[in-house]
Amino acid sequence: MTQVSPGIDMPYFNIADPSFAMQSEAVRRARDESWIAKTNYGYAVLRHAEVGTLLRNTSLSQGSAQWPEHHGVHSGSFYQWWSKNLLVLEGTEHTRIRRLLNPAFSPARARKLKADFQVLANELVASIVERGSIEFVNDFAAPFATRALCIMLGLPEEHWQFIADRADTIGLALSVNINEEIQQIDTAVDELYEFVETLIQERRENPVDDVISTLVTKSSTDSDSLSPEELRNAIVLMLFGGMDTTRNQLGLAIQTFMHNPQEWEKLAADPTLVDRALEEVLRVNPTTRWVTREAVEDFEFNGVHFEKGTTVHLFTASSGTDIEAFPNPEIDISEKDRKAHFTFGGGKHQCIGQHIAKADMSVALATLAAAMTDIQLDGADEWLPDSGNTGPVRLPIRFTKRS
Repeated sequence: MTQVSPGIDMPYFNIADPSFAMQSEAVRRARDESWIAKTNYGYAVLRHAEVGTLLRNTSLSQGSAQWPEHHGVHSGSFYQWWSKNLLVLEGTEHTRIRRLLNPAFSPARARKLKADFQVLANELVASIVERGSIEFVNDFAAPFATRALCIMLGLPEEHWQFIADRADTIGLALSVNINEEIQQIDTAVDELYEFVETLIQERRENPVDDVISTLVTKSSTDSDSLSPEELRNAIVLMLFGGMDTTRNQLGLAIQTFMHNPQEWEKLAADPTLVDRALEEVLRVNPTTRWVTREAVEDFEFNGVHFEKGTTVHLFTASSGTDIEAFPNPEIDISEKDRKAHFTFGGGKHQCIGQHIAKADMSVALATLAAAMTDIQLDGADEWLPDSGNTGPVRLPIRFTKRS
């Protein structure tokens, strides 16, 4: 049993409760009182310094592998895929697969793709800017995220709606409601499997200059390569993660700037601030609310003895507004000296796709800011649960076209 030294009085959160909110007074108050809290799924680490240290602690491994089982899912297509994808693998298997995939997500590749992302952003903004009101998820965030993913992978953009629909469904698996949705999640995984197998066969027969062809060719000719199952699982992860995260984070960015219109106007006046603007949004309102680790051995940290098998959630969202790390925690895109946030994780499991994600989202935000002002909510919005990953399901907005 995990033991706590005298003097550490832990708050408690039921993170499966639909009313749980990361950006709540309850979480802020708990963070002020303690660096750690109990939850119905292990423990939650609330502060920046402790989150940063534990992300790199070798006594903790990636804990998301247990997420389906924690919620009563023990078999099926999603369960099988989840247990074998890069997000949850450890050790030499994780290192080898990550090394083989790294070239597809390099900073150089991200820079090379920016011009194509800009063409896409210009097209989508031109299609909405005269309307004055849109449903942001369906009219911009989802098509931009998925078509940018198609550009990155070298897929015909005509596939974007199919990919978006399946990725959207698989994204339900990252919420505390996974068991209620598992049948349609499994179907979505099966359909992406079929799509990817066809794609792999096409690239074997007719390789082109794209990421998929490179991976397929290397897997066919190189002894140090991905197995057929590893290749399929990796491409499905790219299709899911590349769309779901970007779509959600763009919606959260618009929400953040609606609450901070002065920062939106700063960005519009000076587009060179876009990289800083994106980092601020990722810090204060990330789609990845927490990352999960599991103790692989007994260890002691800050007066708490963690037993092997203990689940530890590192609250990246809470850590991003910790006043010990950020004395002025509110969003300020002019601020130059922020500490690093942990929205993309840290250590050996830091998000492999972060450079591509930052490239496409920065292009989208700068283009939107240049085109519209006075953004306001225009009706009832709908959101995913505030659990491991979140974002808007529906975000109706109205705005004024910039003259």
